[in-house]
Amino acid sequence: MARDPSTAHSEAPAHIKAVALKLFAERGVNGVTVRQIAEAAGQKNHAALTYHFGSKEALIREMIVDGARAIDARRNAALDRANATGGPRTVSEVMAILVETSVDPDPPAWGECYNRFVVGLQLSNRALFMDALAGRWNSGYQRCLDEVRRLMPHMPADILNQRLVFMGGAIGGILAGRETELADRSRDHPMWSDAQTLDRVAQALAAIIES
Repeated sequence: MARDPSTAHSEAPAHIKAVALKLFAERGVNGVTVRQIAEAAGQKNHAALTYHFGSKEALIREMIVDGARAIDARRNAALDRANATGGPRTVSEVMAILVETSVDPDPPAWGECYNRFVVGLQLSNRALFMDALAGRWNSGYQRCLDEVRRLMPHMPADILNQRLVFMGGAIGGILAGRETELADRSRDHPMWSDAQTLDRVAQALAAIIES
């Protein structure tokens, strides 16, 4: 049965973004051209990206916001559930929320890419990353930090805030590394594919804060 051209057209932007996310995660935003994205997305017209998004930078900005918005929604929902039952009760529980909500629950066939994408982007162009977010889509993260502060009232604020910065850097690096390993389909990755690994990541992050 022939595909409805209007449907194919409406699906094109989402497909381009998914393909671009994979390429940016693998090569960095500066290592991928508009032409390469269009070709990888199966677009015969190499101007498809600019037609749908205006420019490569506009595409990157939209992808940043898409992922950040989804993660923030998951975090706030997880915190609401925990708060409804009197939690979180430990720093490890807060870290588990941060870790679990950073993982894409419905990744494309080639695997998760967003953490690699944003970690690489922050290293190469942090100004673009921060400008795209414009101080939004981090309410869930800030709520998690507030929960940690509530649970650790006796730690001096300057030390606790420093450890939260360390934790924030560690979570991005660890999850980006996990994505990189799992993207390698040439061999098994028993540690990263283990169902308990994300819980252990949360415990390690808690140790950064509590030790």
